[in-house]
Amino acid sequence: MRNLGYFIKEAFVNFRRNLSTGMGAIITIFLSLLIIGVFAMMNIMINAIAESVEEKVNITAYIADDASDADVKATIGYVEGLEYVESVSFTTKDQALENFKNSMESNMDIVEQLDGENPLPASIDINLSDPQQVETVANQLIAYDTFKTICDNPDDPSESVKYGQESVERLFSVTNIIRYVGLGMVLLLILVTLFFINNTIRLAILARQREISIMRLVGATKGFIRGPFVTESIIQAIIGTILAVGCLALIDVFLMPFLVGFISWLPVEITWFQFLIVSLGLLVIGLIIGLFGSALAMRKHLKV
Repeated sequence: MRNLGYFIKEAFVNFRRNLSTGMGAIITIFLSLLIIGVFAMMNIMINAIAESVEEKVNITAYIADDASDADVKATIGYVEGLEYVESVSFTTKDQALENFKNSMESNMDIVEQLDGENPLPASIDINLSDPQQVETVANQLIAYDTFKTICDNPDDPSESVKYGQESVERLFSVTNIIRYVGLGMVLLLILVTLFFINNTIRLAILARQREISIMRLVGATKGFIRGPFVTESIIQAIIGTILAVGCLALIDVFLMPFLVGFISWLPVEITWFQFLIVSLGLLVIGLIIGLFGSALAMRKHLKV
């Protein structure tokens, strides 16, 4: 405990001696962790949106009006036995028309234009346990011989099977690009932060070179000599993390409600638990950066 008090005291002495460099390290850690935190929160929102879209991914297979009940039941039984299929239901022509009328309650003119006719086909509706496998299930259905005879487009059965995989793939492409760009920026920021910490420790070592030489002569251990420099890096990392988390909290309190209200149809809200996880992650990253940066600097400039 006595050594810890000495380390903390000497860390603040070093910080005052090299105030501008120390503040530069803190600001760099703060900005780096803030950007990492923003990307983490964006990633949470993007994943929530992707999961929301995935939940709506299903397969609708349209059936010809003259399809026999036996063939429809055989196709449903075949689909129910496929892997990744969670449930299967059948929508008759009358049910399809009723669903269409319900969806057009605000614009009944379109319904009236049907003039009592029902142009909508029956359909087999498939819900999946793994939406990522929608194309696999759709291709298996298209290849099923009985379905080829009852689909509403026997010349091209693939036109009778509709699913939203294209929009999901586009969404995943965008999210992957964001993740790669974010990862690149994070790595760049970490390298810049390590450079600043390395420079800070180097200046502190040079300023105390005479004192360090005396400590070596009187038999001070390597850990005792290195202690203040490690403590200084940890303090810088903690201060930078607190500033970053504080800014993220302000964003969460003042900006997120506006964003949630602006795009209320998308699940972009950050829960307190998710914010806590991000904050703890930033603290861990900050401490790792601080410790690694100080260890790197001392190995290079402190020959003990």
